[in-house]
Amino acid sequence: MIMFCYNSRTHVDDIKSLRLITAVKTPYLPDGRFDLEAYDALVNMQINGGAEGIIVGGTTGEGQLMSWDEHIMLIGHTINCFGTNIKVIGNTGSNSTREAIHATEQGFAVGMHAALHINPYYGKTSMEGLIAHFESVLSMGPTIVYNVPSRTSQDIPPHVIHSIAENPNLAGVKECLGNERIRQYTDNNRIVVWSGNDDECHDSRWSYGATGVISVTSNLVPRLMRQLMFDGKNDSLNSKLRPLMEWLFTDPNPIGINTALAQLGLSRPVFRLPYVPLPLHKRVEFVELVNEIGRENFVGKKDVQVLDDDDFILIGRY
Repeated sequence: MIMFCYNSRTHVDDIKSLRLITAVKTPYLPDGRFDLEAYDALVNMQINGGAEGIIVGGTTGEGQLMSWDEHIMLIGHTINCFGTNIKVIGNTGSNSTREAIHATEQGFAVGMHAALHINPYYGKTSMEGLIAHFESVLSMGPTIVYNVPSRTSQDIPPHVIHSIAENPNLAGVKECLGNERIRQYTDNNRIVVWSGNDDECHDSRWSYGATGVISVTSNLVPRLMRQLMFDGKNDSLNSKLRPLMEWLFTDPNPIGINTALAQLGLSRPVFRLPYVPLPLHKRVEFVELVNEIGRENFVGKKDVQVLDDDDFILIGRY
């Protein structure tokens, strides 16, 4: 007789309540394989810093550069090591519905608490196709839908979200289209929304009804980002962090966060192409930002340093 372990599944309300979710970086060894020792240290820093959830293999974690075997292995590893201390949300989205279904089945099979799903990119589809795509994966477990038109070239409009909102597995939306869009979900419809823009997340949380943020910046300063999401309106702290947030997105994410963590000594300066580090003058600027905000507010204990161009390893084959 086949036994199904349904009692181990996370309830969707446990995901809806999360206020600080970190899109965690994936560090590499010099040969391009995952540096799991460094990864585990980064996740522990998120737990100790007060993050409630992590996205594994998202854009920041470079899921787009992973094979599906790598992807599912990292989700399983994260659940095995940290699943009792933090919610693990696996990015199992794809522009292929077939791949999204298969990856999501595998992700839940290895124990992830929720899935993150993007809309089909590049080839795109119709509005009806978007609804059918999301309905195909929502049946498997708690799901966050991710709207980032700057990367997919296609908006997920509110009527699509409203069409799938009756599904009990919809935890909410990671919304990158700004606070006016967030307001459309929170004013009357009571759909849970996380800001996908660090530079807007303070106002999203306290003025527009967002539940919280799915953050890149919290890789570096989780305690300060927790304060921003938990402790009430704090314009002073928000202003203090804005220059760091802007620096992180000088070039497309995850270039900034990869550069920053390497300079903090928390990941090896290894980049999987096509990502390359920020130029020298931006690396100098990061050291200045760390000193202005306070090294004690950042993860890790090593002194921040300016890395030279020759310190970085760029890998195209791995």
